[in-house]
Order: sequence, then structure tokens, then C-alpha cells
Amino acid sequence: MLEAIAYATVLVSDQDRALDFYTNVLGFEKRFDNPTPDGPRFLTVGLPGQEFQLVLWPGTPGQAQPLKSHTPGSYTIDTADCRKAHETLKSRGVRFDTDVLEFPWGYVAVFQDPDGNRLQVRQVR
Repeated sequence: MLEAIAYATVLVSDQDRALDFYTNVLGFEKRFDNPTPDGPRFLTVGLPGQEFQLVLWPGTPGQAQPLKSHTPGSYTIDTADCRKAHETLKSRGVRFDTDVLEFPWGYVAVFQDPDGNRLQVRQVR
């Protein structure tokens, strides 16, 4: 019946700025960049080797309910080395809300895109 999630939408204030951040800073690749007949363009990015895509759509980013330790990211990106990903992205100018947090199941570090959408890199033990 249901097979896979194809897209998730990230609400952004500027599609070009978001595209630059997701491709040049985070390393996603642009998949689709098509105008729509009555509004903004349909713009998607994805990680190399994966079919799943994020739609970068104009709108107001949402606010997540905070935990005691941090406000979780709406989007989780797996990594083999959370500390290395944190250092690399930070050196590229990414603003992190947390350092690398350690949990019994693994590690996570939360950051924001230019529109305030929270994302997180995660390493599972």
C-alpha cells in the first residue's frame, strides 16, 4: 500500500537563499527547480544517493516545543560522525543551537537554517 515518503516541506522566506544554504553549505543537491503556473517555483533538494527530497517552499517556519535540554530539529540528518559533522558545518558558518549532545542511543547536534528551521545531525550508536 504505502511505500515511501517522497517529500517533506521546509518553509523558507527566500528560495534562492535556502537553495544556497542546503546545497553549498550542507551538501544537498538540487533536484527540481520548476515554475508553477500561479505562484512560487517547485524547488527540491536531496542528499546524493537518496530519493527522499525536501521541498523548499515559501512560508513562515514553525516553532517546535522545547525539551529541557534543547529544542529538537524538525528534520534529522544521519551521519556516521556527529562531532565531525558539527565541526565541519560550524566552520562553514552554520549556527548551532547546541553542542554535540550525548544520549544513551547516540549523539545529536541541533542547528538552524537561515529561516530559523531547526535541523539536527544524528549519530546512532
